[in-house]
Amino acid sequence: MSDQKPTAVLVHGAFAESASWNGVIERLGYAYSVVAAANPLRSVTADAAYLRDVIRGIGGPVLLVAHSYAGMVVTEAAAGDPTVRGLVYVNAFAPETGESALALSAKFPGSTLGDTLVSYPVSSGGNEVAIGQDAYHTQFAADVSDDMAALMARTQRPVTEQALGEGLPTEAPAWQTLPSWFVFGDGDRNIPVAAHRFMAERAGARGVREVVGASHAMAVSQPGEVAESIIEAMRGVGA
Repeated sequence: MSDQKPTAVLVHGAFAESASWNGVIERLGYAYSVVAAANPLRSVTADAAYLRDVIRGIGGPVLLVAHSYAGMVVTEAAAGDPTVRGLVYVNAFAPETGESALALSAKFPGSTLGDTLVSYPVSSGGNEVAIGQDAYHTQFAADVSDDMAALMARTQRPVTEQALGEGLPTEAPAWQTLPSWFVFGDGDRNIPVAAHRFMAERAGARGVREVVGASHAMAVSQPGEVAESIIEAMRGVGA
């Protein structure tokens, strides 16, 4: 195993973008190498292939940090990759083989996301979806300011229905063999907190941080809590 310290690769989910990690990066400072990757949000298979390209480009060990749908992507991309040292799930899905984001978000009652979505066809086939701008603040980022929520609504990256509905392809989900850490909010309206607790327990998480009142967008609203979980994970993998 290399003595090189891992790079934290931060992967945003649906209805967000890579700048959503800015506050977390600021709190991590210069003590850690950090890359915020742009997630295409086209399909689990394609997005994971792209993330593997990013990992190869880094050329060293990595800690993968996922928000929301990106949990699907990192769980797939890290499978069988010896350069991945650990996983951090930030209000994120940690799927088993065949499970989709849609299935996991509906496993427990409480998600109100469906009624806020707008969809439209894309030229490559199928539809993509976004959160309606009038619903974005309440649904996605209830604990950020009005101005910040309005900006986030306008810069959100839509996701395809294919991505949300695709089951995890790998037969060896990465959390089964890699150490994992979970940080989530009990105010998440996209993924019920019961689902987060279930996934963390199933993964045998080394660390679980539940933040009272935190919305789905906790990398923006609670960057300190997220950064602390990443630091804990970095220490846990020897960085």
